[in-house]
Amino acid sequence: MSISEAEAVVMDVLWQRHPASAEDVVAALAGRAEWAEPTVKTLLNRLLNKGAIRAQKEGRRYLYSPVLAREAWLAEQSTGLVDRVFGGRVAPLVAHFSEQRKLSPADIADLKRLIAELDDGE
Repeated sequence: MSISEAEAVVMDVLWQRHPASAEDVVAALAGRAEWAEPTVKTLLNRLLNKGAIRAQKEGRRYLYSPVLAREAWLAEQSTGLVDRVFGGRVAPLVAHFSEQRKLSPADIADLKRLIAELDDGE
């Protein structure tokens, strides 16, 4: 499922708190994305049409909840990036980030721990 960058911002709100009304989403985005309510409603309708969220009528308003799990979306996004940009290999991705940004000691420790866990699993 293809989710635009703007739609992903709305999804992030819904992943954190749901069900939520359009007004709730606008309030949650205050300071992060200065979108008027009609813009948020447009994004919610797009997400509804894609099947990424569902709506339940409550009185005169709709409450929105995610159908698409955050983990599934992250897996799709990260796999797509690695495939498109790094030929499906993770090592060049890590090398790129280590060259572009200084890895903190905590990042390096996390990577070492992950590699050790992967080695133990084989």
